[in-house]
Amino acid sequence: MKKLFSITFFVCLLTGISANALAAEKTDSAPKLADQAKSAILIERDTGNVLYQKNSDQKLPPASMTKIMTMLLIMEAIDKGELKMTDKIRTSEHAASMGGSQIFLEPGEQMTAEEMLKGISIASGNDASVAMAEHLAGSVDSFVSRMNKKAEELGLKNTHFANPTGLPVENHYSTAHDMAIMAKELLKYEKITQFTGKYEDYLRENTDKKFWLVNTNRLVKFYPGVDGVKTGFTNEAKYCLTATAKKGNMRVIAVVFGAATPKDRNNQVTKMLDYAFSQYQTHPVYKRNQIVGAAGIHKGMQKTVHLMTSEPVSILTRKGEDLKKVTKEITVNKDIQAPVKKGQEIGSIIVKKDSKVLAKSPLVAEKDIPGASWWTFFKRALGEFTKAG
Repeated sequence: MKKLFSITFFVCLLTGISANALAAEKTDSAPKLADQAKSAILIERDTGNVLYQKNSDQKLPPASMTKIMTMLLIMEAIDKGELKMTDKIRTSEHAASMGGSQIFLEPGEQMTAEEMLKGISIASGNDASVAMAEHLAGSVDSFVSRMNKKAEELGLKNTHFANPTGLPVENHYSTAHDMAIMAKELLKYEKITQFTGKYEDYLRENTDKKFWLVNTNRLVKFYPGVDGVKTGFTNEAKYCLTATAKKGNMRVIAVVFGAATPKDRNNQVTKMLDYAFSQYQTHPVYKRNQIVGAAGIHKGMQKTVHLMTSEPVSILTRKGEDLKKVTKEITVNKDIQAPVKKGQEIGSIIVKKDSKVLAKSPLVAEKDIPGASWWTFFKRALGEFTKAG
């Protein structure tokens, strides 16, 4: 077990919060927001607080909502510098053979990662999903292993992937709760909504094979604030949608599985979004990638590294409820040994009211800290000797 030390910062804001303001609601009974869906959930993005749920842990086929995880791994690779939007992605025979929703890639055709991401996020392209999977992991099977590993890292106990597309296959399932957590993680990467939030776009625009993309998520056009994330449909799964919308400081995620028609699906999600924005409000505490402190590094080229937020950190309350005497507790892992990688989790931040945890989020290293060379150790030792003299 790693030893921890805590530095507690007290923040007094101008107004007061009730002790139960952030409690997850037991909403399988009331209000009835998704009565025409097999399962559903509504969460606030920054805190992950559950505002409504119905059968949210029921394992069901996710159809093309699977591509939320596919897009998450793409955005993660871009964030780590392992992939650039301008990288050319080649289409294999296998990728081009995908049925269902597609952007009609031909074997050997190349598109940039940005264009492939458009094809996945807007048009739900199965061919683009497989092409990206093969490019990132070398094979579809290896990419699927990454998908399941990421699901495990996120603590998703009721999800298992068998492909990167959501096409019907055995042992491929998820839940409303798990889909919401995947979307929460994906939305850390703010640029993703530049793709998922577009209603229409084009591929091969300056060629004679110009291809028009229209978003399968119609709420992007018809519900103010909706800018993602992913629809899904198969005969087995029926109509599914993981949607996100932002108004002011508040972003929410609504998930519906198994609606009978597209209209039913959109109606259920619309009711959940209306409920969230009418009843709750979000109070931002930190932005993503904000420096909040420093941690000591043993045997590193530098003795310290900045602590950085890994996602937006906020507090959720009911509308009209105020904040007072909220504390922020920053906990840093002790005995952190070099090398340290950028984005490595090395602490956490907890926002509390009295003893109640309102929000908890990982803190990560701002940059790489390589191990110190023998020469660095020598100079440090010499410096200490000189000081002692």
